[in-house]
Amino acid sequence: MKPLFPEIEPFNTFFLATHSQHQVYVEQSGNPNGIPVVFLHGGPCSGTRPEQRCFFDPGLYHIILFDQRGSGQSLPFGELENNTTQDLIDDMERIRTQLYIKQWLLFSGSWGSALALLYAQQHTAAVVGVIIRGVFLARQQDLDWFVREGASRIYPEQYQCLLDALPDGDIDLLYSSLWSDDEEQVRRITAAWMQWSSQVAVGADYQKPGQVQEVTPEMVLQVRMELNYARNHYFIRENQILENCSRLQGIPCIIVHGRHDFVCPMAAGYSLSRALPHAEYRVLEHAGHIAQGEEMVDALVNASDQMAVRLAL
Repeated sequence: MKPLFPEIEPFNTFFLATHSQHQVYVEQSGNPNGIPVVFLHGGPCSGTRPEQRCFFDPGLYHIILFDQRGSGQSLPFGELENNTTQDLIDDMERIRTQLYIKQWLLFSGSWGSALALLYAQQHTAAVVGVIIRGVFLARQQDLDWFVREGASRIYPEQYQCLLDALPDGDIDLLYSSLWSDDEEQVRRITAAWMQWSSQVAVGADYQKPGQVQEVTPEMVLQVRMELNYARNHYFIRENQILENCSRLQGIPCIIVHGRHDFVCPMAAGYSLSRALPHAEYRVLEHAGHIAQGEEMVDALVNASDQMAVRLAL
Protein backbone atom coordinates (compact mmCIF):
# COMPACT_ATOMS: atom_id res chain seq x y z
CA MET A 1 0.00 0.00 0.00
CA LYS A 2 1.35 3.39 -0.96
CA PRO A 3 1.11 6.08 1.75
CA LEU A 4 0.85 9.81 1.32
CA PHE A 5 4.04 11.66 0.42
CA PRO A 6 5.74 13.58 3.27
CA GLU A 7 4.28 16.93 4.30
CA ILE A 8 5.56 19.94 2.41
CA GLU A 9 5.06 23.70 2.63
CA PRO A 10 4.04 25.99 -0.24
CA PHE A 11 6.77 27.91 -2.01
CA ASN A 12 4.26 30.61 -2.96
CA THR A 13 0.81 31.80 -1.89
CA PHE A 14 -1.33 34.63 -3.22
CA PHE A 15 -4.85 35.93 -3.55
CA LEU A 16 -6.25 35.88 -7.08
CA ALA A 17 -8.12 39.03 -8.02
CA THR A 18 -11.47 38.51 -9.73
CA HIS A 19 -13.90 40.89 -11.41
CA SER A 20 -15.94 40.93 -8.20
CA GLN A 21 -15.60 41.22 -4.43
CA HIS A 22 -14.01 37.77 -4.25
CA GLN A 23 -10.33 37.13 -3.63
CA VAL A 24 -9.34 33.50 -4.20
CA TYR A 25 -6.60 31.91 -2.10
CA VAL A 26 -4.04 30.03 -4.23
CA GLU A 27 -0.91 28.15 -3.19
CA GLN A 28 1.92 26.41 -5.05
CA SER A 29 4.12 23.62 -3.75
CA GLY A 30 6.36 20.87 -5.06
CA ASN A 31 8.47 21.34 -8.19
CA PRO A 32 7.75 24.63 -10.01
CA ASN A 33 9.05 23.01 -13.20
CA GLY A 34 7.09 19.82 -12.71
CA ILE A 35 3.78 18.57 -14.12
CA PRO A 36 1.10 21.11 -13.16
CA VAL A 37 -1.75 19.58 -11.15
CA VAL A 38 -4.66 21.48 -9.62
CA PHE A 39 -6.58 20.08 -6.65
CA LEU A 40 -10.35 20.69 -6.65
CA HIS A 41 -11.87 20.34 -3.19
CA GLY A 42 -15.38 19.22 -2.34
CA GLY A 43 -18.13 21.09 -0.63
CA PRO A 44 -18.96 23.63 -1.85
CA CYS A 45 -17.33 25.70 0.91
CA SER A 46 -15.10 23.05 2.46
CA GLY A 47 -11.73 24.51 1.40
CA THR A 48 -8.35 22.83 1.03
CA ARG A 49 -6.10 21.30 3.71
CA PRO A 50 -2.29 20.93 3.89
CA GLU A 51 -2.37 17.12 3.67
CA GLN A 52 -3.97 17.36 0.23
CA ARG A 53 -0.58 18.40 -1.15
CA CYS A 54 0.66 14.94 -0.22
CA PHE A 55 -1.16 12.93 -2.90
CA PHE A 56 1.55 13.99 -5.34
CA ASP A 57 5.28 13.30 -5.70
CA PRO A 58 6.71 16.76 -4.94
CA GLY A 59 9.70 16.08 -7.14
CA LEU A 60 7.52 15.43 -10.17
CA TYR A 61 4.52 17.70 -9.67
CA HIS A 62 3.90 21.44 -9.55
CA ILE A 63 1.04 21.26 -7.03
CA ILE A 64 -1.63 23.96 -7.07
CA LEU A 65 -4.32 24.15 -4.40
CA PHE A 66 -6.96 26.86 -4.27
CA ASP A 67 -9.97 27.58 -2.10
CA GLN A 68 -13.08 28.13 -4.19
CA ARG A 69 -14.98 31.40 -3.81
CA GLY A 70 -16.23 31.94 -0.28
CA SER A 71 -14.36 28.85 0.99
CA GLY A 72 -11.35 28.22 3.19
CA GLN A 73 -8.99 31.18 3.15
CA SER A 74 -10.68 32.91 0.20
CA LEU A 75 -12.36 36.23 0.94
CA PRO A 76 -15.01 37.13 1.87
CA PHE A 77 -15.85 33.82 3.54
CA GLY A 78 -19.32 32.50 2.76
CA GLU A 79 -20.15 35.18 0.20
CA LEU A 80 -22.93 33.97 -2.12
CA GLU A 81 -23.10 36.88 -4.55
CA ASN A 82 -21.11 36.28 -7.75
CA ASN A 83 -20.54 32.72 -6.61
CA THR A 84 -21.68 30.19 -9.20
CA THR A 85 -20.17 27.19 -10.91
CA GLN A 86 -19.27 29.29 -13.94
CA ASP A 87 -17.50 31.78 -11.67
CA LEU A 88 -15.39 28.92 -10.27
CA ILE A 89 -14.55 27.70 -13.77
CA ASP A 90 -13.51 31.23 -14.75
CA ASP A 91 -11.33 31.46 -11.63
CA MET A 92 -9.54 28.27 -12.64
CA GLU A 93 -8.75 29.79 -16.01
CA ARG A 94 -7.45 32.96 -14.34
CA ILE A 95 -5.18 30.86 -12.13
CA ARG A 96 -3.89 28.85 -15.08
CA THR A 97 -3.24 31.98 -17.11
CA GLN A 98 -1.61 33.90 -14.27
CA LEU A 99 0.75 30.99 -13.56
CA TYR A 100 1.63 30.66 -17.28
CA ILE A 101 0.46 27.06 -17.37
CA LYS A 102 -0.42 25.73 -20.81
CA GLN A 103 -2.04 22.50 -19.62
CA TRP A 104 -2.64 20.87 -16.25
CA LEU A 105 -3.89 17.69 -14.61
CA LEU A 106 -7.15 17.92 -12.66
CA PHE A 107 -7.33 16.03 -9.35
CA SER A 108 -10.77 16.14 -7.77
CA GLY A 109 -13.27 14.62 -5.39
CA SER A 110 -16.98 14.82 -4.56
CA TRP A 111 -18.32 18.27 -5.61
CA GLY A 112 -14.83 18.90 -6.98
CA SER A 113 -15.32 16.01 -9.41
CA ALA A 114 -18.34 17.75 -10.92
CA LEU A 115 -16.36 20.98 -11.17
CA ALA A 116 -13.44 19.16 -12.82
CA LEU A 117 -15.66 17.55 -15.44
CA LEU A 118 -17.45 20.82 -16.18
CA TYR A 119 -14.16 22.68 -16.50
CA ALA A 120 -12.69 20.00 -18.76
CA GLN A 121 -15.77 20.06 -20.97
CA GLN A 122 -15.44 23.83 -21.38
CA HIS A 123 -11.62 24.09 -21.58
CA THR A 124 -10.66 20.75 -23.08
CA ALA A 125 -7.40 21.99 -24.61
CA ALA A 126 -6.13 23.06 -21.18
CA VAL A 127 -6.52 19.59 -19.61
CA VAL A 128 -3.96 16.77 -19.92
CA GLY A 129 -5.77 14.36 -17.62
CA VAL A 130 -8.37 13.96 -14.90
CA ILE A 131 -8.30 11.97 -11.65
CA ILE A 132 -11.70 11.70 -9.99
CA ARG A 133 -12.57 10.39 -6.53
CA GLY A 134 -16.19 9.93 -5.53
CA VAL A 135 -18.12 10.91 -8.64
CA PHE A 136 -20.75 13.60 -8.15
CA LEU A 137 -22.86 14.39 -11.22
CA ALA A 138 -24.97 17.19 -9.69
CA ARG A 139 -28.27 15.78 -10.91
CA GLN A 140 -31.56 16.03 -9.07
CA GLN A 141 -31.40 12.33 -8.29
CA ASP A 142 -27.98 12.81 -6.68
CA LEU A 143 -29.34 15.55 -4.43
CA ASP A 144 -32.47 13.54 -3.65
CA TRP A 145 -30.33 10.59 -2.62
CA PHE A 146 -28.60 12.71 -0.01
CA VAL A 147 -31.53 14.82 1.18
CA ARG A 148 -34.58 12.61 0.67
CA GLU A 149 -34.80 8.93 -0.22
CA GLY A 150 -31.47 7.17 -0.22
CA ALA A 151 -28.93 7.84 2.51
CA SER A 152 -31.88 8.36 4.86
CA ARG A 153 -32.61 4.63 4.63
CA ILE A 154 -29.03 3.79 5.67
CA TYR A 155 -28.86 6.20 8.60
CA PRO A 156 -32.50 6.72 9.61
CA GLU A 157 -31.69 7.76 13.18
CA GLN A 158 -29.44 10.64 12.13
CA TYR A 159 -31.85 11.61 9.36
CA GLN A 160 -34.63 11.87 11.93
CA CYS A 161 -32.44 14.28 13.91
CA LEU A 162 -32.27 16.46 10.80
CA LEU A 163 -36.04 16.32 10.35
CA ASP A 164 -36.56 17.14 14.03
CA ALA A 165 -34.58 20.36 13.56
CA LEU A 166 -36.94 21.54 10.78
CA PRO A 167 -40.35 23.18 11.22
CA ASP A 168 -42.99 20.43 11.25
CA GLY A 169 -40.24 17.93 10.41
CA ASP A 170 -40.65 18.90 6.74
CA ILE A 171 -37.56 18.44 4.57
CA ASP A 172 -39.17 20.74 1.98
CA LEU A 173 -38.59 23.60 4.46
CA LEU A 174 -34.84 23.01 4.66
CA TYR A 175 -33.79 25.88 2.41
CA SER A 176 -36.30 28.50 3.49
CA SER A 177 -35.74 27.78 7.19
CA LEU A 178 -32.00 28.13 6.90
CA TRP A 179 -32.51 31.66 5.60
CA SER A 180 -35.16 32.65 8.15
CA ASP A 181 -34.85 35.48 10.69
CA ASP A 182 -35.14 33.01 13.56
CA GLU A 183 -31.48 32.79 14.65
CA GLU A 184 -32.06 29.91 17.05
CA GLN A 185 -33.75 27.92 14.31
CA VAL A 186 -30.93 28.65 11.88
CA ARG A 187 -28.31 27.46 14.37
CA ARG A 188 -30.33 24.33 15.12
CA ILE A 189 -30.64 23.44 11.42
CA THR A 190 -26.97 24.21 10.79
CA ALA A 191 -25.89 21.80 13.55
CA ALA A 192 -28.28 19.10 12.37
CA TRP A 193 -27.15 19.42 8.75
CA MET A 194 -23.46 19.24 9.66
CA GLN A 195 -24.07 16.16 11.81
CA TRP A 196 -26.08 14.52 9.04
CA SER A 197 -23.41 15.29 6.43
CA SER A 198 -20.66 13.98 8.69
CA GLN A 199 -22.54 10.76 9.43
CA VAL A 200 -23.08 9.99 5.75
CA ALA A 201 -19.52 10.95 4.75
CA VAL A 202 -17.65 9.20 7.55
CA GLY A 203 -19.97 6.24 8.05
CA ALA A 204 -19.15 3.85 10.86
CA ASP A 205 -16.31 6.07 12.09
CA TYR A 206 -18.65 8.96 12.83
CA GLN A 207 -18.87 9.97 16.48
CA LYS A 208 -21.82 12.15 17.39
CA PRO A 209 -20.88 15.12 19.58
CA GLY A 210 -21.33 14.22 23.24
CA GLN A 211 -22.53 17.71 24.12
CA VAL A 212 -24.47 20.50 22.50
CA GLN A 213 -22.44 21.76 19.59
CA GLU A 214 -21.61 25.45 19.50
CA VAL A 215 -22.69 26.82 16.14
CA THR A 216 -20.48 29.66 14.93
CA PRO A 217 -21.42 32.27 12.31
CA GLU A 218 -18.84 30.67 10.01
CA MET A 219 -20.61 27.32 10.27
CA VAL A 220 -23.91 28.94 9.27
CA LEU A 221 -22.25 30.58 6.26
CA GLN A 222 -20.65 27.30 5.23
CA VAL A 223 -23.92 25.36 5.31
CA ARG A 224 -25.75 28.15 3.53
CA MET A 225 -23.22 28.11 0.71
CA GLU A 226 -23.42 24.34 0.35
CA LEU A 227 -27.21 24.43 0.22
CA ASN A 228 -27.32 27.51 -1.99
CA TYR A 229 -25.51 25.53 -4.67
CA ALA A 230 -27.91 22.64 -4.11
CA ARG A 231 -31.08 24.74 -4.29
CA ASN A 232 -29.79 26.29 -7.54
CA HIS A 233 -29.10 22.84 -9.00
CA TYR A 234 -25.39 23.67 -8.96
CA PHE A 235 -26.03 26.31 -11.62
CA ILE A 236 -26.05 23.80 -14.48
CA ARG A 237 -28.65 22.01 -16.60
CA GLU A 238 -30.04 18.70 -15.45
CA ASN A 239 -27.69 15.89 -16.56
CA GLN A 240 -25.35 18.40 -18.21
CA ILE A 241 -22.19 16.55 -17.18
CA LEU A 242 -23.07 13.17 -18.67
CA GLU A 243 -24.54 14.73 -21.80
CA ASN A 244 -21.25 16.50 -22.56
CA CYS A 245 -18.88 13.63 -21.85
CA SER A 246 -18.30 13.15 -25.58
CA ARG A 247 -15.99 16.17 -25.34
CA LEU A 248 -13.67 14.30 -22.99
CA GLN A 249 -12.99 11.15 -24.97
CA GLY A 250 -9.42 12.16 -25.77
CA ILE A 251 -8.44 13.04 -22.21
CA PRO A 252 -6.81 10.38 -19.97
CA CYS A 253 -9.06 9.76 -16.98
CA ILE A 254 -8.89 7.65 -13.82
CA ILE A 255 -12.09 7.21 -11.79
CA VAL A 256 -11.73 5.99 -8.19
CA HIS A 257 -14.92 5.18 -6.27
CA GLY A 258 -15.46 3.55 -2.89
CA ARG A 259 -18.11 0.84 -2.74
CA HIS A 260 -19.27 2.26 0.61
CA ASP A 261 -19.53 5.87 -0.56
CA PHE A 262 -22.98 6.94 0.62
CA VAL A 263 -22.55 10.64 -0.25
CA CYS A 264 -21.92 9.90 -3.92
CA PRO A 265 -23.30 6.39 -4.46
CA MET A 266 -21.67 3.85 -6.77
CA ALA A 267 -24.32 4.31 -9.46
CA ALA A 268 -22.86 7.74 -10.26
CA GLY A 269 -19.36 6.36 -10.72
CA TYR A 270 -20.68 3.54 -12.86
CA SER A 271 -22.67 5.96 -15.05
CA LEU A 272 -19.60 8.11 -15.60
CA SER A 273 -17.49 5.08 -16.48
CA ARG A 274 -20.02 4.14 -19.16
CA ALA A 275 -20.01 7.70 -20.53
CA LEU A 276 -16.17 7.61 -20.57
CA PRO A 277 -15.41 4.06 -21.74
CA HIS A 278 -11.73 4.90 -22.22
CA ALA A 279 -11.34 5.82 -18.54
CA GLU A 280 -9.78 3.52 -15.97
CA TYR A 281 -12.52 2.75 -13.46
CA ARG A 282 -11.36 1.50 -10.08
CA VAL A 283 -13.89 0.34 -7.50
CA LEU A 284 -12.54 0.13 -3.95
CA GLU A 285 -14.50 -2.59 -2.20
CA HIS A 286 -13.84 -1.42 1.36
CA ALA A 287 -13.56 2.37 0.98
CA GLY A 288 -16.15 5.06 1.54
CA HIS A 289 -16.45 8.71 0.56
CA ILE A 290 -13.58 10.52 2.21
CA ALA A 291 -10.02 10.51 0.87
CA GLN A 292 -8.63 8.65 3.87
CA GLY A 293 -7.82 5.08 4.78
CA GLU A 294 -5.16 2.78 3.34
CA GLU A 295 -7.18 1.54 0.37
CA MET A 296 -8.27 5.01 -0.77
CA VAL A 297 -4.90 6.68 -0.21
CA ASP A 298 -3.13 3.87 -2.06
CA ALA A 299 -5.50 4.19 -5.03
CA LEU A 300 -5.14 7.97 -5.26
CA VAL A 301 -1.36 8.05 -4.88
CA ASN A 302 -1.09 5.25 -7.44
CA ALA A 303 -3.29 7.27 -9.79
CA SER A 304 -1.11 10.37 -9.48
CA ASP A 305 2.06 8.29 -9.93
CA GLN A 306 0.56 6.59 -12.99
CA MET A 307 -0.41 9.92 -14.51
CA ALA A 308 3.07 11.28 -13.86
CA VAL A 309 4.62 8.41 -15.84
CA ARG A 310 2.09 8.81 -18.63
CA LEU A 311 2.43 12.58 -18.90
CA ALA A 312 6.23 12.49 -18.80
CA LEU A 313 6.38 10.37 -21.95
